[in-house]
Amino acid sequence: MKWFIASDIHGSAVWCGRMLERFAEERADRVILLGDLLYHGPRNDLPDGYAPKEVIRMLSPLRDRVLCVRGNCEAEVDQMVLPFPVLADYALLAEGSRLIFLTHGHVWNDSRMPPVRPGDVLLHGHTHVPRCDCVGGVQILNPGSVSIPKDGSWHGYMTLEDGLFVWKDIATAAEKNTWRMG
Repeated sequence: MKWFIASDIHGSAVWCGRMLERFAEERADRVILLGDLLYHGPRNDLPDGYAPKEVIRMLSPLRDRVLCVRGNCEAEVDQMVLPFPVLADYALLAEGSRLIFLTHGHVWNDSRMPPVRPGDVLLHGHTHVPRCDCVGGVQILNPGSVSIPKDGSWHGYMTLEDGLFVWKDIATAAEKNTWRMG
């Protein structure tokens, strides 16, 4: 199975549209959304093409292909307008003998580790900065942000297929980094 992984759309219809173009091009089976789908929050400027209602319309057809976790900008009202679950604080995926802990990153992160063991993966968004490094034997991965990249990073997403994570630029589809689960 091929997963398409993205985070921090923040209501940008422009970047959500580009993300969905890449999703189609990748021919992924399912999409993981790591939170902050509709709103930009008080710390971020409005993203290009800010139109939360349009993002709802764009994501809704994927209802049976989405695995989503709650970001710090999600609210209960978001669940009323989106046809897939968005309020779980985390989700778990098994990949071989490893556990992948999916979360947004505002609660569970390398400063406050979830219940994972060495060899497991913590996959989160929130920082808007792509990441791939190991902390205490746990691999920490972040796809970056779809709409508001920070620290000189790109508008990003990841794929996961057969244990290989690939970071890519939404604007160009250029591969930026890879990491294989061992």
